[in-house]
Amino acid sequence: MLDVPLLIGGLSCPARDGRTFERRNPVTGEVVSRVAAATLQDADAAVAAAQAAFPVWAALAPNERRTRLLAAADLLQARSAEFIAAAGETGAMANWYGFNVKLASGMLREAASMTTQISGEVIPSDVPGSFAMALRQPCGVVLGIAPWNAPVILATRAIAMPLACGNTVVLKASELSPAVHRLIGQVLQDAGLGDGVVNVISNAPADAPAIVERLIANPAVRRVNFTGSTHVGRIVAELSARHLKPALLELGGKAPFLVLDDADLDAAVEAAAFGAYFNQGQICMSTERLIVDNHVADVFVDKLARKIATLPAGNPGSADSVLGSLVDSNAGQRIKALIDDAVSKGARLVAGGQVEGSIMQPTLLDHVTADMRLYREESFGPVAVVLRDTGDEALLRLANDSEFGLSSAIFSRDTSRALALAQRVESGICHINGPTVHDEAQMPFGGVKNSGYGSFGGKAAIEHFTQLRWVTLQNGPRHYPI
Repeated sequence: MLDVPLLIGGLSCPARDGRTFERRNPVTGEVVSRVAAATLQDADAAVAAAQAAFPVWAALAPNERRTRLLAAADLLQARSAEFIAAAGETGAMANWYGFNVKLASGMLREAASMTTQISGEVIPSDVPGSFAMALRQPCGVVLGIAPWNAPVILATRAIAMPLACGNTVVLKASELSPAVHRLIGQVLQDAGLGDGVVNVISNAPADAPAIVERLIANPAVRRVNFTGSTHVGRIVAELSARHLKPALLELGGKAPFLVLDDADLDAAVEAAAFGAYFNQGQICMSTERLIVDNHVADVFVDKLARKIATLPAGNPGSADSVLGSLVDSNAGQRIKALIDDAVSKGARLVAGGQVEGSIMQPTLLDHVTADMRLYREESFGPVAVVLRDTGDEALLRLANDSEFGLSSAIFSRDTSRALALAQRVESGICHINGPTVHDEAQMPFGGVKNSGYGSFGGKAAIEHFTQLRWVTLQNGPRHYPI
């Protein structure tokens, strides 16, 4: 069992009132981590520590920030085994956490490369002798709120570019992966970023609304970023707006995967299976809607069903398991209700559907229609549905018939045809002949519609985590009207 203290001002500390909560393995029920349950005063202290550290961190030369972030990336990678050991918090497979560490290390390296790319511009002025500039400067304290499903990637993403831009950070850990999020903070502390540059707050599940509101309301917090459900994202957006804090939101998805009539079906099946079932479909980019041209639908469904048969889900510790556990048994029951609704209304259960506690077998449903909940609701589980129609325009209409717009994919041997469609799919991300689940540290990552707004990643994030300022220098006399 892991003891998980708070990280405030470089120090490991218990909650002010000594309270803790437990996170249990969803498969075995064993306690994985005993976690400090922060009070409102702890939240205030974390922000105060970040605010106190800000002047020194912001004043560092860009190459010094780069050096420290690169050291953090190397240390994160070196401590990969510690992150994998904490995978029991969410029931994930070890390979998923290993991939998390690899990509998160890349995010820190990409952020390090951005420290010298934060630039401004000279703007011509109509005032004689006025030299006008637009400068980007650090904002102050950034609040990052990260989820449990890709815990190393998404928590690192919440803090890497804010740090590169010269801000200090408070990370609010997920109640479902607190040990992993706290370990990220410790790695950054051990890498020598400086006391208070990164602070990590964990809270009991029942305290989350009050802690989040307290953090957002704090005057020292100047920017907010949140990755998670659309429901909670709306709350974060409303709180941020109330306190006039810009927020970057990456929310839910129901990714469409278009299979055109000329697609390489074998390649499409491999990508669809990976996108739908990796990490039990608990990824915001997971493939949920397989939108297939009628000319190839029967063959595609048959091939995918045979692929699914090779992907058994089970205890992540078992050598026979290809897929692991859902985050808890409640998720299994929620998803099962969506499947039962679809089957009762005429959908065909092609594969899977079985749930035992938090273990759910990969599921495929065919002939899903708009009157079924799975047509629109995000399952956030190992479930993909087949929607059939004929012709590119019809497939495009199905793809865009969703409140979400995060990731998407199109499979076609005619790349010009696919590119024309990609420009009309209502999503922040579209991959041609590749899976919907794909992330790289340097790419702009964000959605549209109810999938949020703004983009993480590389240069795109600089806009969100710096303040653009207009500065002038008057050379010589200036005429005034009075």
